[in-house]
Amino acid sequence: MAVFYNHFMGDGFRKQMKENRSIEELILMFAAQSTSVLKKEPTLVDDAWKVELNNQIAQFVRMLRECLKGVSHVSPELNSRLDMYQTKLAPPSSHDSGHDTASVTRDRGDSVSTGQTINASVQDMPLAMTVANLFKIPEQAMQNEVDRLRKICTEKAALIDLKTCLKNINAGAPFPGRREDFPSEAAWTQWRTLETSHLSQLMVAMVSTNPELAKSMSSDDGPTHTSTRPSSIYSTTRADLPAASTRHASTASTSSRWSAMGGVSGDSFSEDVDEDVEIRVGHHFTFIPQNPRRFYKRLVEHCIVAELELLYSPEVDDADEVPLTILSQPHVQLINECAVRWRIGQPYRATCFLELIKQFYERGEVPMECIPVALQAVTKTLHDLEIDRWSIQDAELLASIYGSLYNIFLSSLYHAMESLPNVKVSEIQPYLSVLDHIRESGLMGRFEADINSRLIDLEDRIRDVSVQYYQDKMQQLQSAPGVNRALPLLLMTDEIEKSAKQLDKRFPEPLVGRIDLVSLVVEMQVPLFVADLQKSAKKLLESSTNGPAPDVPIQDIFSLYRRTKTLLEMFRAFCPKGQVELDIGQFFMQYVLRWLSETDSKTGQWVQAAIAADKFQAENAEGHSSSIVDLFDSLRSPLAFLQELEWSDEYQNARFFTSLSKTISKAVEQYCRSVEELFMTEMFPRPTEYLQPQKSSAWLEKAKQLTITSEKKVEPFNFQPESCVKLNNVEAARKLLDNLYNQMQVDKITEVLAACPPVPEKVERLRFLFTVKIVMAENLVPLDSSPSSLLDTFVTLSDEAGNRLVKTRTIYDSLNPRWEETFDLSVDKPLWLMCSIRDRALMGQHDVVGRSFICLNPAQYGDYLTHDVWLNLESTNQSNESRILLRVSMEGETDDAQFYFGRAFRSLKRSEGDMMRIFVDKMSPFIRQSISRFVVKSLMKGGSSGLDYNKALANVTGFYRSALGSSVSEVQVPLPASEKPRVRPEELSDVEIERAIVPLFDYFDANLQILNTHLSETAKEMVMLKVWKEILTVIEGLLIPPLSKLPSDMKPLSDREVDIVFKWLKFLRDYFYANGEGISLEALQNQKYRDVLSIRLYYDWHTDTLMEECVRTMQQSLREAIPVKKRVKTVYNQRNLGTIKERKREKKQEKETTSGEIILCILRMRPNTQEFISQQLEMMANVRIQQERSQVAQLQRKARGSGQVAPSQ
Repeated sequence: MAVFYNHFMGDGFRKQMKENRSIEELILMFAAQSTSVLKKEPTLVDDAWKVELNNQIAQFVRMLRECLKGVSHVSPELNSRLDMYQTKLAPPSSHDSGHDTASVTRDRGDSVSTGQTINASVQDMPLAMTVANLFKIPEQAMQNEVDRLRKICTEKAALIDLKTCLKNINAGAPFPGRREDFPSEAAWTQWRTLETSHLSQLMVAMVSTNPELAKSMSSDDGPTHTSTRPSSIYSTTRADLPAASTRHASTASTSSRWSAMGGVSGDSFSEDVDEDVEIRVGHHFTFIPQNPRRFYKRLVEHCIVAELELLYSPEVDDADEVPLTILSQPHVQLINECAVRWRIGQPYRATCFLELIKQFYERGEVPMECIPVALQAVTKTLHDLEIDRWSIQDAELLASIYGSLYNIFLSSLYHAMESLPNVKVSEIQPYLSVLDHIRESGLMGRFEADINSRLIDLEDRIRDVSVQYYQDKMQQLQSAPGVNRALPLLLMTDEIEKSAKQLDKRFPEPLVGRIDLVSLVVEMQVPLFVADLQKSAKKLLESSTNGPAPDVPIQDIFSLYRRTKTLLEMFRAFCPKGQVELDIGQFFMQYVLRWLSETDSKTGQWVQAAIAADKFQAENAEGHSSSIVDLFDSLRSPLAFLQELEWSDEYQNARFFTSLSKTISKAVEQYCRSVEELFMTEMFPRPTEYLQPQKSSAWLEKAKQLTITSEKKVEPFNFQPESCVKLNNVEAARKLLDNLYNQMQVDKITEVLAACPPVPEKVERLRFLFTVKIVMAENLVPLDSSPSSLLDTFVTLSDEAGNRLVKTRTIYDSLNPRWEETFDLSVDKPLWLMCSIRDRALMGQHDVVGRSFICLNPAQYGDYLTHDVWLNLESTNQSNESRILLRVSMEGETDDAQFYFGRAFRSLKRSEGDMMRIFVDKMSPFIRQSISRFVVKSLMKGGSSGLDYNKALANVTGFYRSALGSSVSEVQVPLPASEKPRVRPEELSDVEIERAIVPLFDYFDANLQILNTHLSETAKEMVMLKVWKEILTVIEGLLIPPLSKLPSDMKPLSDREVDIVFKWLKFLRDYFYANGEGISLEALQNQKYRDVLSIRLYYDWHTDTLMEECVRTMQQSLREAIPVKKRVKTVYNQRNLGTIKERKREKKQEKETTSGEIILCILRMRPNTQEFISQQLEMMANVRIQQERSQVAQLQRKARGSGQVAPSQ
């Protein structure tokens, strides 16, 4: 047995059995395995192994029978064959006869006895006792009935019944079946083959058990069939012996017992039955009732009733387990035996049982769990025999039962929907399993119309329950106390979403293949919610604006937006064909606009709070302080809030971000103004104990004292670290603003607005942004009569009402001041401005030097080019031609994010430039004092300057070690203190020339140390470059006067003086270069540096030669090099760091040609050249005007060709 078990568990054996599906094949395999094992057993001598082989096979068959006894879906035919094999393999008696003389009763109590003597006691007949108990027949009455039927219900009568069935089939009689009962020829052929085989097997089993039946049939019905019987198809070897010898063969033969299982050939019965005239066609049976199916159904019903009565009787404990098949083993055996004898096919057995269970379930007598068990029996039958091979009657009966079950459980599902949306899977899963089983059977086609109608009713019921649940829940929420009218709606959104997610999780697939619970619930509840939301619109708006602490906080409104948006998305996902009449963007847009307005009003508070909490101390390596970080954290908060809204309308979303961009620009501009005010306070502190002259810096006062008193030591101006940190903050703000630009995706927002232009509700007046640069003034007239008096001037621009719009810084001690400051003015109509130049007074009102007027008219500047406007000043001295240069440009002020970010970047850039200019302005007076004609003349005179030369040289060589932290490898050895200059004044050495500007190096040494320590790397480099530019400007001013058509009283320097100036330039260049550790040579030797060097080339030329060269150079420049004037650098060019860097690269690539202008400046120092200079300047102006007009015409033609207005950027 163990060896066979190992073989049985192998994959190959399982595959073979799956293909054969025969119990005989299994028994033969066991016999083969047992034979090989027993032959090797040493304890079994001679032929003892054969006896043991028969015993092993008999035990194996008995085990199979016992295992299959309690299995409900095992066919009765299989059980009958196993019973027959078990009987034949029983150990033989000591008699030589093939039959026992003693009474042998079969375990099952079949009507077919195994011996010639049959025990007549009903107590030894289990099936008879089962019938007595079933119908409550007393034992004696049952015994009497058995005794009465013994002569009629014989084995021979049973055999004749089987033969009659076989003959009816061949004759086409109604019972047990005919061709008309089946839907196809194939189904009829398959049933006929199987039925004939089963009948033959039963007859073979009976004859094999009782061979006398064959003799009696032969003697009574015709000649005995004496032909040699073929061996069974299940035998391992072919048996050629006659039946008698085979049956009485010695047990020594391997197939002695096993071959007997073949008995009489089934084919012989099939052949004889048609020739047997005694067997009549028709319903002439002893054991088979007139209507077998009706009797069978009634029998099963009686068995189930009996089982249920026993189940509910006091004899059965509640804890006892009851099979879901209801039927006990004795009843199952009785039903199976009747099914075999009455020729009830397996399809009808399974269908009949399902029908009865359905009826008992409808009456509430069996639980729901019995239905799936009955369906499993049908499923097993369908697996063994497809529905198209069933008889028409059985198939129609099954379809009818399925239809009835479908209606029953669809009704149960209908009533289960009462608990929506809290229905649980466990509550309806049994119904769904049955419904799905029936739906997948394919038998419901005839009921399709009725099923569709019932499913529509179910869907309507789900909708009705969903509506009722929503209304009850909303009424409950609204009846709760409180003034927040948004709260019930918020809670309802949570309830709807929670229910939908719960149903979607519990029922991911549609019920019965069609009913989507989530879709039906969402389809009804979301529109109801939207309707309630729209009804509450007015109350929500009123409650959210009824004071500083409204009943409905704005946060709840936005939470309601998010929840509503989620519900609408859920509605579109589950109900793609549904429609909800709600423009969610339009509904909530007014709340967002109000929130943006409130955010804009808080901007000033954010800026003030950030600055108030800042000590302006560097917090990291970049050198900026906390205020700029705090401010941009505050600005990122509304940006993140808007992004989290995920606004549904793309255009509205772009408008929101555009409005927020305006707020950001406003905050940045305010921060720039506030920081600049603090910066100016630090750079120009007001005196506390005495009135310090405000028109000059401390270093300028010290320089004047040095000139007058020849003082050797001058204290440097004390730059404060806080001032450097403020400049670092502005630089850091540009990076933070650029990050904000990218986070907001400003370019994408602008594209959206351009692609989806709105339909304006009203036409708004266009606004224009004017950029006014106050460049310089010329030939200002002192207010007093002294010819050597100078002015401390600043410029103001005022509107028609006298409101001051613009004010520049003060330029001290100059009649030709250069302010170079830029301002933005936004206008929507022509604006007249008064330009006033005032002389700063120490006390009282500032005196007016001159004034003029300019009109900022958009029509006049519509070419979007830069215009140089010279304004003649009205002053008390009418004989002098004083004038001021304004550089004016205009661009369209558009309401888009790029424009606002451009303004913010421009504000930062100008603040950065103004603060750097202040740093340079603090150094400029001493630079001008140290590099001046007075110093040159003094050096040429050869007088002692009163300076400590050794200290000066030491300061020069040690500057970058202390100020910029560099290590200078070359050390200059100073002269001994006792050594005096040995060179005559007219033969100055480089050392002496350098000594003359040692005070300037000392000044740099003291001031650049603070800048190097506290400025960021970028800011430090920009400040140094501006200082270098100032140095170049001062040196240029030493050599030539500025370009103008007015006469100049400046005299040219001698050759030696020019050499001194250019050697100073070389010393200062090397100083800033610092052997490669300072500013790069590329930055130092810029265009301005090259222009200054070119002065040396033309400085000593003859006047006529200069004029000729100027004409030639001007003509060549105008013909080849001067490009068409470019449009002004607009706000759009500065909207982020990328566009700013691109603009710088383009500017760097532009080639400047200024040699002609330099020659004109030199000619101003020559006599009789004023007329020539005026002609050249006028010619240059006319050419420039023509080029500008040509460019404007070209732009207009291009605009007309594209059908657009010339863009402002």
